[in-house]
Amino acid sequence: MDFVRDVCLVQMPEYNPECPFCPGNENKLSSVACEIPDKDGKAWSARAVYNKFPALIPEGDIFRHQDGIYLQGNGFGSHLVIVESPRHNIQMCGMARKELLVVIESYHKCYSMLADDPRYMLIMLFKNHGRSAGASLFHPHSQLVASSVVPKFIRNREREEQRYFDEMGRCVMCDVLEFEARDQKRMLFDNQSFAVFIPYAAEVPFELWVVPRRHMADFKDINEVEKKDMAESLEWVMKVFQDKLHCPDYNFTINSCTRYKSEEPQLHWFLRILPRLTTRAGFEIGSGMCINPSLPEDDAEFLRS
Repeated sequence: MDFVRDVCLVQMPEYNPECPFCPGNENKLSSVACEIPDKDGKAWSARAVYNKFPALIPEGDIFRHQDGIYLQGNGFGSHLVIVESPRHNIQMCGMARKELLVVIESYHKCYSMLADDPRYMLIMLFKNHGRSAGASLFHPHSQLVASSVVPKFIRNREREEQRYFDEMGRCVMCDVLEFEARDQKRMLFDNQSFAVFIPYAAEVPFELWVVPRRHMADFKDINEVEKKDMAESLEWVMKVFQDKLHCPDYNFTINSCTRYKSEEPQLHWFLRILPRLTTRAGFEIGSGMCINPSLPEDDAEFLRS
């Protein structure tokens, strides 16, 4: 199945007999983890299935073992695929707000389900859209990985948020939100519950952050009004991606707190979206520094115009 750049306009059937995510092809799936029923309650509007080729598996133990000078552990965890729609020929940039709300409902239901398991220290919800972003199937889907360990990258981010709070007595993301709302140079969209903007030092062209206005560390704590406002924010993002960037490949992640930190005042969850418009090359790989060929303020002006 080939990807095309403007997926909203692709002429594909609503059902593909070879696609494991299309209704009726359940024999190609592993087991179903949970479902969001449609308005009639007779079928599903979104569902989560266990990944047939998981990065982590819920068998074995969570303990580490010494192997000479090295430390090893089992790949313990859980890996779900969230099928965002029964329709094969639709992508997020072609979804109506009510369809995006169903996607967010499925995210929240699956996230909350795994968050109830005390063995998981980190739950990462992400989407790979397009071949260059790592997607292997066209049917609209996202993924959720629950891990018994927390990577250093995320520990470092949480430590920096802690450091800022210890020095300033405030949440760094709340301060970023206040500044961006006042400065307006990189602000793109806002509603009652969310703000969408390009970060001050964006790593790639047109990187976007979707940030809840209410201070909360855990995506699990989102309420019904915020789900609707998040759907409106995603609808705006996908529309501008379609109109201005011709539906680029992209990755997004919901960056939520690790276990036991949902009540800590320094953490603030957010959605980060990275369009795949440039290629990370030698200097960036070797140095860990990112080269962004465009200014965030110019990118914001282009998306607003």
